[in-house]
Amino acid sequence: MIIGIDIGSTITKAVSVEAGVVTRQVKTKAMDAVTSAAGAFGKMLIENNIGMKDIERIMITGAGAGKIPDTLFGISTENVGEITAIGIGGIFLSGRENIIISNVGTGTAIIEAHRNKIVHIGGSGVGGGTILGLSKKLLGMSNFNEIMALAESGNLATVDLLLGDIMNSDLSFLNKESTASNFAKMLDSAALADIALGIVNMVYQVIGMLSVFAARSRNIDTVIVTGNGGNNPIGVRILQIISEMYAIKFCHPDSAEYTTAIGAGLSGRNVQDIFL
Repeated sequence: MIIGIDIGSTITKAVSVEAGVVTRQVKTKAMDAVTSAAGAFGKMLIENNIGMKDIERIMITGAGAGKIPDTLFGISTENVGEITAIGIGGIFLSGRENIIISNVGTGTAIIEAHRNKIVHIGGSGVGGGTILGLSKKLLGMSNFNEIMALAESGNLATVDLLLGDIMNSDLSFLNKESTASNFAKMLDSAALADIALGIVNMVYQVIGMLSVFAARSRNIDTVIVTGNGGNNPIGVRILQIISEMYAIKFCHPDSAEYTTAIGAGLSGRNVQDIFL
């Protein structure tokens, strides 16, 4: 059994991999990399009644991977490049051989993944951290789930300047409900829910458009959305609108938040073997 661990800035995910199959998933929260890795590993073993003798090695990736020693509880560890891990995890979860991956975490990384190569195209500092930071200042809120719940009842028309505000007809493939400028209207009557939705909308529109540009530049028609923000319900809806406008399909795998940990756990295998 191989354990793949993805040490994030706040959330650490771990998966177990047996014969190329992901069998278990856990996550923990801690600010210290060593504490996070040890906590995730311990949680995996205790919750699933796994013995130390069952672990062949531990594959570690993410922001804090460099702080982990060569062994953890006497088991050999190996660092995996985060871009490689995201690419392998995205290929595995999508079942596709030629994809763009937008990994939505604190920021957003955009990766091109094929059977024979994984390339970091670029990314953006806009991501989940942007939502949290702006919400803390503008809404006085720091809990991500509470921000999302508030945004569900929001109205973008009081916050964003829409195309219909400045034009009497549609423009090209854009209709009157399309965003002309994020936060450019900001009425005095805008409620906190409207501002919350405006923040989430802006972040996912940026992610969506960067993903579209990346996919078109590589002549690829599908983007796999992974990371902690991969299955955000509001984000999914926003990306669906972009998908319909630009004919680029956005896919949201069930285990999106575990993509990088999965890629780390599978990194010892030949990428070609994932499709067998």
